[in-house]
Amino acid sequence: MLLALDVGNTNITVGVYEGKELKTRWRLRTVRDQTADEWGILLRNLFDFAHLNQAEVDGLIVASVVPPLDTSLARMSKRYFHMDAVFVGNETDTGIKIRYDNPREVGADRIVNAVAAFHHYGGPVVVVDLGTAITFDVVSADAEYLGGVICPGVGVSVEALVSRTARLPHVDFRNPGGVIGKTTVTSMQSGLYYGSIGMIDAIAERILEQMGPDTKIVATGGQASMIVADSRYLRQVDEDITLEGLRLIWERVSAGR
Repeated sequence: MLLALDVGNTNITVGVYEGKELKTRWRLRTVRDQTADEWGILLRNLFDFAHLNQAEVDGLIVASVVPPLDTSLARMSKRYFHMDAVFVGNETDTGIKIRYDNPREVGADRIVNAVAAFHHYGGPVVVVDLGTAITFDVVSADAEYLGGVICPGVGVSVEALVSRTARLPHVDFRNPGGVIGKTTVTSMQSGLYYGSIGMIDAIAERILEQMGPDTKIVATGGQASMIVADSRYLRQVDEDITLEGLRLIWERVSAGR
């Protein structure tokens, strides 16, 4: 089995693969000071809960954008799974050529998304990932990571709005049912919901103008399923694209060893 970890700034998604089948996934909070032992015990409990045999894990791969956690995860892999974890980076053999001016600046999650999107949808393709940041990652028809766009995520926008105003409350991100809000809460929800869609559609439109109308667009992340209902350009949602990219990279790295 393969254990795949997508370590984001807000959440960590953990997936267990048996061959090409995703057996289960868990979504955890990102705790930046969690120790190797805490990680090991947590994963052991999750495996037990899912009736999976931890001893059958023969591969562990990580895409991390939280450097403080990397050391703990590396030690956890050695101590509890008796192997070195593979950490995806710009030098990892992924099959995707990185055309960023400085390839070291590309987050591991963006590389992994690009790999899975090109493998499953072909190119040119754009991955829109709605996480802590909303990112657009563009892959050419020649399997080249061309670059992308980074925008504030929904949670970041909520925190900025609430922290800079005296009377605005925290609100959930949801479709308010109409663009004109009748209360402070629904007005804020309208701004967040339709504002996010407007931003995403405007950027997607410009990318399509540059890349061509045959460019596929794939959405992923926590709010993707909600946003596609009212977006003009987001139609395809792939919630497991990052985990799938990790699986594909693991297969490539393993074959090259």
